[in-house]
Order: sequence, then structure tokens, then C-alpha cells
Amino acid sequence: MNKLFVLDTNVLLYDAQAIFKFQDNDVLICITVLEEIDKFKRDSTENGRNARQFSRYLDNFRKKGHLAQGVPMSKDSGRLIIDLAEEEAKKARSNDDIILNVALRLAKKSKQKIIFLTKDTNMRVRADVLGIQAQDYDPARVDIEELYSGMAEASVSSTLIDQFFQDRKVKLNGALKKPYPNQFVLLKDKNNASHTAVGRYDAKQESVCPLLKRQEGVWGIFPKNLEQSFALDLLLNDNIKLVSLVGKAGTGKTLLALAAGLLKTVDEGQYQKLLVSRPIFPMGKDIGYLPGDIEEKLNPWMQPIFDNVEFLLGSSAAHASKEQGQGQGRKSTSRGCFELINQGMLNIEPLTYIRGRSIPNQYMIVDEAQNLTPHEIKTIITRVGQNTKIILTGDCYQIDHPYIDSSSNGLTYVVERFKDETIAGHVTLMKGERSPLAELAANLL
Repeated sequence: MNKLFVLDTNVLLYDAQAIFKFQDNDVLICITVLEEIDKFKRDSTENGRNARQFSRYLDNFRKKGHLAQGVPMSKDSGRLIIDLAEEEAKKARSNDDIILNVALRLAKKSKQKIIFLTKDTNMRVRADVLGIQAQDYDPARVDIEELYSGMAEASVSSTLIDQFFQDRKVKLNGALKKPYPNQFVLLKDKNNASHTAVGRYDAKQESVCPLLKRQEGVWGIFPKNLEQSFALDLLLNDNIKLVSLVGKAGTGKTLLALAAGLLKTVDEGQYQKLLVSRPIFPMGKDIGYLPGDIEEKLNPWMQPIFDNVEFLLGSSAAHASKEQGQGQGRKSTSRGCFELINQGMLNIEPLTYIRGRSIPNQYMIVDEAQNLTPHEIKTIITRVGQNTKIILTGDCYQIDHPYIDSSSNGLTYVVERFKDETIAGHVTLMKGERSPLAELAANLL
């Protein structure tokens, strides 16, 4: 027996294509939901775009028949029904009451199984109290505890490890069940726990290969743990076009990505410029309107990026002075940062205006990507042009977006969807390196 899904407003504002994702089941939308969506259609936000797109879908279905009676959405899907909710509108005190009462009426009278979908936790609780089966809408949900880490261990013979060091590659011969492309592998000797080797699985060669290493560091930065070595291997590999770095605060995600980006653009000229973007979501209460032009408005949001770039400029200068035996003080890092911007080597901008763009030949970093929805992530990655490498960084436990969580955000969505692709690589960083206090806070609080 097919089901009837009753959709709340926030589901359609989150995903305008939600009505197409229930196979051959029917979808019902209360007229009150349409009225609420209509209030968002002039917004320039993602909610506004979804509201307008959903309205266009409805207009097309209207041509197929009477929406109040239900119209088929396609050959393989169920019907779309608009409920007028005339009786509920007379009695209810709020729009939420109208929507819930429609679902309640259907649950009592319909022969179909009724499922109420909403992203509002309180609405799910209220529906449960009324005896209505309620679920969160999350087609891209990934269990954060089971998220692909990008790393694996393999117990092998000492001969295999020796062969790895001698031949600079080795086949696993079944020691690891179905390794993913660009997965990092820790080879452990079965008989000697201290005899180990690390490498990255190359799917084309079907072998584990050594990591890319730079003896001189990357803009004065050296990896402080194994995971950071894995991250730099992905960041410096021009054949891997999509890199995702997930980790708690202080693990070095943004710093490593910026260091590799500066090396690839400023030093090696592999890319025309380094483009750094981040979504604009405040932590806590927003301070409201900011005066000035667009650059002045963005400075508070982009200050973490400036901090990291200035740190890298200082580290690079200090490392160079040490290597040359010079006693010079480091140059003004703030001036160096703005020199890179003025020369067109570095761009720092919000993601607000990315729709419709094509971004070729750039090293692109999207910081705080955990605050993006799966649809927004798709929009960003589809902007990538020829010879562009994109890096997504974020902490899936620090989310400020009201409609997503650690399991439903765009970053985890990308990690799971791209883990089988040779063009992509992922690392989960675990150890904080910012400071002992920051590491303790990330673990205890």
C-alpha cells in the first residue's frame, strides 16, 4: 500500500525538489503551506530561491489537472495533492495548528498510511502527541559516527612492508577489503607492531603509494601528526580535484589548506589565484547591520581567514630567515596579506554571489562548509571550471544553520557521495594542534 506524505513548509524551503523524492507515494501539501511559502518568494536567500522554484513546479502541475483532486507528478511517482483545509482554518489559532489538524484528519479517515514530514522538532513532538507518525525530512542524512574517515589499517607481513619501501608501491593482495580511491592506509607488521608504513591507495595502479612530502615544509608549516601529513598529501596532489577535511576546532584544517593554496598559486603558479570563501552565519545573536562598502562589511566575517594568512606569512618569513641565518624581524604580515590581494593572487569573498559563476584555474577553499545544505554544496561544486581544485573544510559538530545538523549538512553529504571517486580525497583530523587549552576545550566542552 502506498503512503501519503504530508509536508510542512520548512521541508520545501529546505529542498524545493522534495516532492519528487517519495517514489510512487502520494504527496499532500496544505494550502496554508503555500501561503507561508509565498512570503519567502522575494527573498534573495536560499529559502527564497527554493520558494520560487517550488512555485514554478506547482504552476507546471496545475496544467495537468485539478491540484485539489491530485495530479500525477510522473510515470513512476505518485500524485501531488493540495488540501484546502477549509474546516481546519476556521478553528485553528495558528498556521502550525492548521497543518497538524489536516494531518490528523487524514490519519483518522484515509486508508493510506499518513506520514507527517517536518524539520521542526517541536512540530514532530506535537504530531506524536496527537497520534500522527512524524519524521524529519533528510534524504542526505549520514550517521556522523559512521562517516568515512579516509583512513584504514591493514595487517600485513614484514616482507610486504619492506617491498613498499624498496619499490615505492605495493599491492595489498586482499589485506584490506575494498579500499576506496585515495584512502590512506597504515600498514602494520603482523609480528612487529613498531614496523609500519603509511601510504595512499592509488586506484589506477591498484597499489599503495608513498605520501607526497616536502622537506622544506609548506610556507613554514610542517605536519605535526599523521593526519596532517595525509591532508597535505591530498592538498598538494594536482590530480585530486576535490578534497574534504573534517575535524574539530584546532586540528589545522584551514591553515593547511591555505598553506597548500599559497604554495600552488604564489610559488608554483599551478593556479591563477587562491579563492577563499565561507558562508555567512553568525555564532549566537547577530550584531545586525554593518556600515561601509561590501569589503568593510565582509571584514568581520573573513577575519579568521586573514588571521591564518597573516600567520602563514609570518611563519614563512621566519623560516626563511632561519634558513638563511639572517637576524631580520619578520615583515609586516598584514601588509603582505593585502599585497597578495592587490596583486590578484588571493581573493577572499562570501559564497552569497557564487550562483551562475564559472571558476576556472583557481585553488578554491570553502571554509566552514558544515553550515551549507547539500543543495548549496552542489551549487558550489558545479561552479568549478577547468583546472580548479576545491577544498571543503569544517567541523560537523559546530553548526549554526537552523535547518541542518551534524548528520545532514552538505559537508558530510559530499564525503559519503565522493568516497568512491578517484578525483576526490578525504581526511578526518582528530588531534588538535592549536594549543593544549584549545584541545582540552574541544574534548571536554
